[in-house]
Amino acid sequence: MSYDPRFDRYRSPNFKRTKQAGERTGWEKPAKPRSSGSFGRSPQQRAASWGRPVERLKRSKFRLWAVWAVLMLGGLGLAVNLFYLQVTRAPALRKQAEQQQTLKTKPFVPRRPIVDRAGNVLAIDREVYTLYAHPKLFNHSKAEIAATLAPMLALELSPGTTSETELIRRFNLGESGITIAESLPQEVADRIAGMQIKESLVDGLELLRQQQRFYPQQELAADILGYVDGERKGQAGVEYSQQNLLERSMPSIQFSRSSNGSWVPDRLTAGFVQLDDLKLQLTIDTRLQRAARSALKEKMKEHDAKRGTVIVMDARNGELLSVVAEPSYDPNQYFNFDLSRYKNWAVTDVYEPGSTFKAINVAIALEAGAVKPNSVFKDEGRIFMDGWTIQNSDYKQAGARGPSTVTEILKHSSNVGMVHVMRSMKASLYYQALEKLGLGQTAGTDLPFEVTSQLKSREQFINSPVEVATTAFGQGFSITPMQLVQLNGALANGGKLVTPHVVRGLFDRDGEAYWKLPRPVPKQVFSPETTKQVLEMMETVVDGGTGKAAQIPGYRIAGKTGTAQKANAGGGYSDKAIITSFVGIMPVEAPRYVVLAVIDEPKDGSGGTVAAPIVESVMESLISIEKIAPSKK
Repeated sequence: MSYDPRFDRYRSPNFKRTKQAGERTGWEKPAKPRSSGSFGRSPQQRAASWGRPVERLKRSKFRLWAVWAVLMLGGLGLAVNLFYLQVTRAPALRKQAEQQQTLKTKPFVPRRPIVDRAGNVLAIDREVYTLYAHPKLFNHSKAEIAATLAPMLALELSPGTTSETELIRRFNLGESGITIAESLPQEVADRIAGMQIKESLVDGLELLRQQQRFYPQQELAADILGYVDGERKGQAGVEYSQQNLLERSMPSIQFSRSSNGSWVPDRLTAGFVQLDDLKLQLTIDTRLQRAARSALKEKMKEHDAKRGTVIVMDARNGELLSVVAEPSYDPNQYFNFDLSRYKNWAVTDVYEPGSTFKAINVAIALEAGAVKPNSVFKDEGRIFMDGWTIQNSDYKQAGARGPSTVTEILKHSSNVGMVHVMRSMKASLYYQALEKLGLGQTAGTDLPFEVTSQLKSREQFINSPVEVATTAFGQGFSITPMQLVQLNGALANGGKLVTPHVVRGLFDRDGEAYWKLPRPVPKQVFSPETTKQVLEMMETVVDGGTGKAAQIPGYRIAGKTGTAQKANAGGGYSDKAIITSFVGIMPVEAPRYVVLAVIDEPKDGSGGTVAAPIVESVMESLISIEKIAPSKK
């Protein structure tokens, strides 16, 4: 009997049951096994299946090793990168973190004021305001706001436009952030602020406070002062050359980021907000500066000149009382002028001085012992040298003057006579004397961008007689107007070459000197006897020579005129363009002041008719300001 699970009982082998459709009886031939086991397989199949678990085991081990290798390599890479970040790049990363988390800055500190010799303010820092409009926030109509605001502002208007219509036009440019006016002074800002409160317009107008360098004298001393740009850096004049004196030193303040990301100061240095009261004082006299500029502008307009300069120097110590260059500019609005206006051509440009250098040449010849004041030379009026024609400027009118003393040659400004005077000494000694006077160098002034004077090479000068001849009457070499003043200063002070300068030093509110700019020791280039003789010769130029226009009744004045052809850029000289000049020294009995006027490209005239009257006008102002007593003749 066998067990049949379908009936849960034992069944006799003789028991039979009718087979239902699709049903398989238990005693029928079993079907082929479906499992993957060895039951029902052939011996060959069972033998082949024995190797498969081994292969799977090998593959599992390989996967484990691969994962382990990847993990180890990743860990090694992380360790290497950690070492690189923590050790190799640690200093750079630490510095970068400090830069991101800390901030060092200097608080705004106003520049020191600049004053003239009498304490008058020439440059000072002041608070100014920029006015912005936000029309979308206006509480009143644009017309109402324009009508209230217009009387307070000085706007640039086009023809036929009123301030109110101009303001309305600007209000219509946008909804917010419209610039209405810049550089508004404190008093105007106060009025606008008061108007905002009174008219309830505070949400429509905005005043932004700024610091600005202010020059109350405008263009008066621009050639000396220069200007300060938007980054608070001097770009010309003493604002540039004395930047280290004008900037107050102030410790930096360090800020660190707080937890909310805002900047918080770490600590404040004790007394860091205290400002010194020092001022940079100049040697300039504002009254004389105004008189010199006025006289220069008048003559330039009269003769339609291209440009001009006037320099006044105290020959005792090199103090410059006035330095004027035209055309000039207003340093308060430097951005409205051409770049050429910013340079002071009294120190940045060279020119051929012409006859104003003849007095220096006479001093050289006297010092060398080659001539005496009464030495006589033949003045032919015109001579020929190396194929070049040299003649006096008045040759067509005066012709040949014949025998003339050195004094007469200087008095009449004879070119031919000066050629004979300077050829009386060796060319090598002449060149050596010019080098001793500083030709080929600068005057050493404290005004910036000074250029060196130009002198031919020693070989060219000595081996070419025409070079000596042209140098004798002030051509063939170039100097700055400032250096010509310096050389004439040596004639006025007994032969010493002083350094022209405009800076006195730093002074406190009581006028006590805190620091003075050191000056080179004056260099003796002429003997007092030589300079005395030259001054007496120069006095005849003013008394009855080419410089009569510089005469001032009651005062002894020495001077020398100059009218030189301008050199062309490509060589040779212009047939039309000239440069006129006059240098004066006063008073002759006690010489102290040197005044030079140079006029570039006047349409007509000469040094005696264009430049000499300017010097005369400046000297009259100098007499009044310095209270110079009349000369005793």
